[in-house]
Amino acid sequence: MTSPAIQTTGLTKLYGAHRGIEEVDLTVERGEIFGFLGPNGAGKTTTIRLLLDLLRPTRGKAEVLGLDCRRDSLQVRRSIGFLPSEFRLYENLSGRQLLGFLGGLGGEVDWSYVEELSDRLRIELNRSIRTLSHGNKQKLAIALAFLHRAPLVVLDEPTTGLDPLLQQEFFDLVEEQRATGSTVFLSSHNLTEVERVCDRVASVREGRLIAVEDVSAIRASAVRKVELTCAHDLTGADFATIDGIGDLEVDGLVLRCTMRGPLGPLVAAAGAYEIVDILSREPSLEEFFLAMYGNRRPRHAG
Repeated sequence: MTSPAIQTTGLTKLYGAHRGIEEVDLTVERGEIFGFLGPNGAGKTTTIRLLLDLLRPTRGKAEVLGLDCRRDSLQVRRSIGFLPSEFRLYENLSGRQLLGFLGGLGGEVDWSYVEELSDRLRIELNRSIRTLSHGNKQKLAIALAFLHRAPLVVLDEPTTGLDPLLQQEFFDLVEEQRATGSTVFLSSHNLTEVERVCDRVASVREGRLIAVEDVSAIRASAVRKVELTCAHDLTGADFATIDGIGDLEVDGLVLRCTMRGPLGPLVAAAGAYEIVDILSREPSLEEFFLAMYGNRRPRHAG
């Protein structure tokens, strides 16, 4: 039986009296795009550093691709493409020199793939890194993570500084990476980002694992805030019995509510009043956690 891409058991990191993460039991299967979702400070980066043996656990165990993250740390790191949330590059090199140098440490560099990544991410390979904006440095770091088509790619807040078009190109790269049989572990505080590309999502808060869900289940139960403006005065009773509606408020031509699940029934009911405008806002991350999990206790998750 093939071992999981990532397996943690009771993984805990304490910083004195402060908790980094505690009792995290997590299984990521090979070939998944797996989201690791939580607000800043939830313990996402601590977990990643433990997987890479950049931090040592207070207790518990972590394995990557069947290898012990402490005992086999060198082999583990050779098997991972990694994008940290905070990174520093060699400012005196050009992008091409950086990819050649760091890429060469992991084996032979496929320069045709470098050129492909450069074209797709619009990387200026010949410019000195010190002259690049943060967004352009981010693109170089993404290229480094994908360079060797590693069996596991770990990405910590990967789209920071990318414009929407480049974000789409990044998501395409993630899908292509999975198509080769690789696993992608994507840490983010952006709910939309993980919904867009991941198969399953682990939600973490205050260093504890809250739940692991299929993305399809999250989409089906997600709560959005909706505001409808119509051409004719609305009657609240026509909307009160719609499945998933909550916090219903009708004020003349305007209806405000929350909706859990698809918007189709709400739009159909409002059609008789001639819809003029509709606004739908996804919840903030904190609203998402409260709506989905409330004060649910941490759980062991596979």
